[in-house]
Parts: sequence; structure tokens; C-alpha cells
Amino acid sequence: MDVLEEYSGHTDPGGAAIRRRIGPLTVNKVSVGPMDNNAYLLVCTATHEALLVDAAAEPERIADLVGSGDGRPELKTVVTTHRHQDHWQALGAVAGMFQTRRIAHPEDAPELPIPTDELVSQGDTVAFGEIELEVVHLRGHTPGSIALLYRGPDRPHLFTGDSLFPGGHGRTLTVEDHVQLMDDLEERVFGPLPDDTWFYPGHGDDSTLGEQRPHLQEWRERGW
Repeated sequence: MDVLEEYSGHTDPGGAAIRRRIGPLTVNKVSVGPMDNNAYLLVCTATHEALLVDAAAEPERIADLVGSGDGRPELKTVVTTHRHQDHWQALGAVAGMFQTRRIAHPEDAPELPIPTDELVSQGDTVAFGEIELEVVHLRGHTPGSIALLYRGPDRPHLFTGDSLFPGGHGRTLTVEDHVQLMDDLEERVFGPLPDDTWFYPGHGDDSTLGEQRPHLQEWRERGW
């Protein structure tokens, strides 16, 4: 698989992956599957241990992203951001190939195709190598949707699943779910984190909180 070193935040289905280096962490983004799902391979540069955010589809492409040979990172962990099938279709295959531990929120874990090894909730930490990610529980798209926050040396970096996209949050089924998700986004994401926070969604292009912040009231009134 081709990996472009110039990180734009945009990937194409079936196309090259992109890579950015954030001090002790390397982020590799690739689009997989027919719904343009993003899978993120995070690598601790000190230990070469890796974590995958969403084994969404196309396990062979994900394996190609990990690479082969002695220099490849050691993928030990897969975090599933939420229960929807397009985010875990490759979970069984990837877990089998790499013998990973599987992490999810307790409210969504029962819907996943294979057992979860570790359950995480709001405020918990997921560690791999020398990297720590903070769990942010964002209720509404699903009951157990989570985001992962890395407090990088340059700025915060947030992996949001389907709870936050450029232009709004993921689909909710009821007004109550929409209100809950907006509340969580404002209280747990936009409230404590600065405008330069870079976020990585479950589909499509990246953005920053500063680009999206002016539209929060519009999203709340629009409803989804």
C-alpha cells in the first residue's frame, strides 16, 4: 500500500493511506469499505507498538497498512468506537491475524461480533507503548459511542468515530438522542478543548474544533 507522507486529512476509497508524525505518535489513515470508513493505525514511535481505531472493513488492506517484515509495528490493540456494523466488519479477521486485545464501551460491546477484552467508560485511559489516550463517552449516535483523545505536544488530537464530523454529528434516532449528543459534545469536547484541536472522524475528511465551533447552535436547532 502506498502511504503519503503529506497529511491532508483526506483519503480516497481504495487509494493511498496518509501519515502524520506527532512527536512520539504516528497517525496512519486509510479509507476502507463501500461506505468510505476511516481506519486509523496509531504507532508509538518509541516502542513500535500500535493501536487500531475501528477495524471497519477490508482486513487485507489494514494488514497492508501495518506492513510486513521486521520493521513493521506490532499491532496489539483494536478499539471499536461504536456498535454499527460498518465500523467492525474486519474486527474478527484483524483480531485473528494479529492476536489483539479488543476494547469498547460496555453499552456497545455486546453488539460486536467477537468478545471484548476490555471495557472502557468516560475518563478511562487506553495505553499502548508510551502513548495514552483518554476515553470520551459521547452518547446519542449509539449508547456506547466513544472518542479517543491524545494530548499531543503540538495540540490535542481527537478520534471521534461517528459522533462528530465536519458539519455535524452522526445520525440519531430520536430528539432525545440528538439533544444528549449535542450536550455531550459541548460539555466534553467543545467546552474543555481548544480551537486548534484536530479531529479525525469515522468517515470523510478531518477538521478542527475551531472550524466547527461557530455552527454548534445551528446543529442543535437543525436536529438529526
